[in-house]
Amino acid sequence: MKSFDAIVIGAGQAGPFLAARMVEKGMKLALIERKFLGGTCVNAGCMPTKTLVASARAAHVARNGAVYGVNIGGEIAIDMKVVRARAETVTMNARDGLIGWFAGMDGMTVIYGHARFEDPKTVSVNGETLTAPRIFLNVGARPVIPDLPGVNDIDYLTSTSIIHLDRLPRHLAVIGGSYIGLEFAQMYRRFGAEVSIIEHGPKLASREDEDISDAIADVLRSEGIDIHTGASDIAFAKSSDGITVATDSARIDASHVLIATGRKPNTDDLGLEAAGVITDKHGYITVDDRLATNVDGIWALGDCNGRGAFTHTSYNDFEIAAANLLDGDDRKVSSRILAYALYIDPPLGRVGMTEKQARASGCKIMISTRPMSRVGRANERGETKGFMKVIADAETKKILGAAILGIEGDEVIHGIIDAMNAGTTYPALQWSVPIHPTVSELIPTLLGDLKPV
Repeated sequence: MKSFDAIVIGAGQAGPFLAARMVEKGMKLALIERKFLGGTCVNAGCMPTKTLVASARAAHVARNGAVYGVNIGGEIAIDMKVVRARAETVTMNARDGLIGWFAGMDGMTVIYGHARFEDPKTVSVNGETLTAPRIFLNVGARPVIPDLPGVNDIDYLTSTSIIHLDRLPRHLAVIGGSYIGLEFAQMYRRFGAEVSIIEHGPKLASREDEDISDAIADVLRSEGIDIHTGASDIAFAKSSDGITVATDSARIDASHVLIATGRKPNTDDLGLEAAGVITDKHGYITVDDRLATNVDGIWALGDCNGRGAFTHTSYNDFEIAAANLLDGDDRKVSSRILAYALYIDPPLGRVGMTEKQARASGCKIMISTRPMSRVGRANERGETKGFMKVIADAETKKILGAAILGIEGDEVIHGIIDAMNAGTTYPALQWSVPIHPTVSELIPTLLGDLKPV
């Protein structure tokens, strides 16, 4: 049996950085990863997908160059092999960087294999037994495949496998109208495929307010994407030239099907029962406000704990654990203000409460909206789709939430994220003097138009 000061299972965006901090403190660490360093973000999420989004945007800009007085002769051609290779290069550069970083750390042992608990302090991997007083789980999540008629009879794609496509689908059917599905839908439409979105719910991006959802749908429809919401009785069947996707109201002749109906935690094969670690009904590991499980000496970080499903929340889990365990601090998950983005084009930047949540909170609220068509920078760039919205507490003057669907919305939202984290009231933010011409310069104006509802 090999002994360590701590064992990290899973090399996503939390555990490895915590391991590195502990090694700096002179501890002996084992980092166990069953597949690739970097987790979903590096290998099948943020980095490769946003690289693909960039290629798709380049195609879109080239195709619409004449609007800006730039005439490109002939039809815009997409070389999917080059597109795929570019995304793989970005992934491999990041993965190799992690390999080199960890290799240079005295005290760090990286083990590739499938770890399982033997008891609360012991795990087995590759026929060896390892023990440590502290064990951190950072095992991530994977796509979930719904039990739909015919789904096991077709060769479907997931968000993991679609990034390896090196040829353009004739017609891509996207099952699921949430964030992952929407990004791939617009991406492949811009590459030149016909695209249909099939969503069981009544609207796209169901987490968002109805006006945001409607605006997202308008953006996608304007690019020629077919959207079928409220779809039921979804079923699949092989056809002579692809896959037939049938619903209660539509029949789609697709060449490829992307299943994007959610994700589930990679916790079902860790032997958690041997350690006594509790999960919820969805398989997420139950943790307290400091990311500790119900078993002393075991913590769960990142997607597998159900307290966030983003790279930045996973990294923040690392920061919370490191601050509490190594720096004598007392940081809590409940102090985190949730923010995220949807990377369609234009992107959606979001922070805090939706309007629906704010209305249900019992607070006296104020709301302001402004169409992107009234933003100078958006007009100069010829990208005026979307709008801004901010919600504030009428009594405390604190900002409760905001949504920016529009050009550079994923960057602009940080002005509001920073203000909310600093506890800045909206009247104080109104006095800032932003740079012109930018999209961010409209934040004080947006706040100045707040009105009670």
